[in-house]
Amino acid sequence: MKSYILFFITVLFIFFNVNSQTEKELINDPDYIKSVTFNKPPENMLPVFKLGDAFEMSFDDVIGDEADYYYQFEHYDYDWKPSQLFKNEFLLGIDDMRIFNYRNSFTTIQPYSHYDLRIPNQFTQGFKVSGNYMIHIYNSDQELVFSRKFMVLDQKSVVGVEIKRARDLNYVLTQQRIQFFIDSKEINFINPNDQLKIAIIQNSDLNTSITDIKPQFNLGNKQVYRYDEQTSFWAGNEFLNFENRDFRSPNMNIDFVRKEELYNAYLFVDGPRKNLEYTFNPDINGNYLVTTLDNEDNAVQAEYVNIHFALDTQGIQLPPDAKIYIMGNYNAFQLQPENEAVYNSKTGKYEAVILLKQGFYNYRYTVVYDNSSQDPGFISGNKWQTENQYSVLAYYRELGGRYDQLIGIGEANSQNITN
Repeated sequence: MKSYILFFITVLFIFFNVNSQTEKELINDPDYIKSVTFNKPPENMLPVFKLGDAFEMSFDDVIGDEADYYYQFEHYDYDWKPSQLFKNEFLLGIDDMRIFNYRNSFTTIQPYSHYDLRIPNQFTQGFKVSGNYMIHIYNSDQELVFSRKFMVLDQKSVVGVEIKRARDLNYVLTQQRIQFFIDSKEINFINPNDQLKIAIIQNSDLNTSITDIKPQFNLGNKQVYRYDEQTSFWAGNEFLNFENRDFRSPNMNIDFVRKEELYNAYLFVDGPRKNLEYTFNPDINGNYLVTTLDNEDNAVQAEYVNIHFALDTQGIQLPPDAKIYIMGNYNAFQLQPENEAVYNSKTGKYEAVILLKQGFYNYRYTVVYDNSSQDPGFISGNKWQTENQYSVLAYYRELGGRYDQLIGIGEANSQNITN
């Protein structure tokens, strides 16, 4: 009888532990956490790090009261469900430790504390296995503040990626299709339909990735994926951008600046591009870069500015079950109240005010429906010529294995799109 009770308690523990981990993923950043950044280049901020490599994550707390923050790591399967691994099976060292490396801003109107976590450190040496991870940041009351996804790569395969135009004539002008293959000299793919998993990511946006795609055929050990509809993305349009390296005067795409409690930068009014011809406008694929004109240390000297966005839809009617959000990697493409563009009946425009650190930012207006589906082309249009960055991640689970290894990554840019 005792063995049954013990088994029941164990099952309950696992159930609640797994569900609590799943819930962590759903939390948006609070409004006082800003500029969460891994040490990745602004052209491609997808957080993929090689197994054994050092990496950093930084963020700002604009309350600026030197709050204590603690970090924890969790390991996930390819579909971002908690893996079966215990912490000592994937982590070298310990976590649930305080982030000691922080500095306060100086010479800024908006006070903030800048936190920097580096792995390895004296407590956490790194990771034992590849795969999907999340870092969870807690406050001193052990309340979850925010989370970020990242991936650890153990390169055991080659992933070749090509960008093609859609075959379906209904979408040939609006979609981009991803073809790819996965090959390995180290792993023999005995049952690739079950053992091999993939994720296709457009412009570092993990929220809209395509998964659950099986290989169509193989050439020896080379697994080939040449789908049409199943691996197609809406092409969207080039991201809009602005730059405020000098917060006291207008910069790129800024109409005017006004000093109140903080500096307020008003962008030029944006309009729909849905029915316009495609125009090449170089961007950094939705990402951002903190930069200033004359500071020596942007991490703690860059100012926070209220950025005023305005969209004139010029007669385009928004569906009743839809809202408009200003999207970008400045907040990991999250849907937050702060970045919802709300209709102002006095001006006839959709408006939002977002507190952002000085820098160069990409953004777009995305329509989001009540069922959580997103339509980035409703306002901006979908143009097959749009320059997008695509990444294909390959995951592998050994026979009898308990987790998904990340064994390869391939990347391609649609500026090299072919028919």
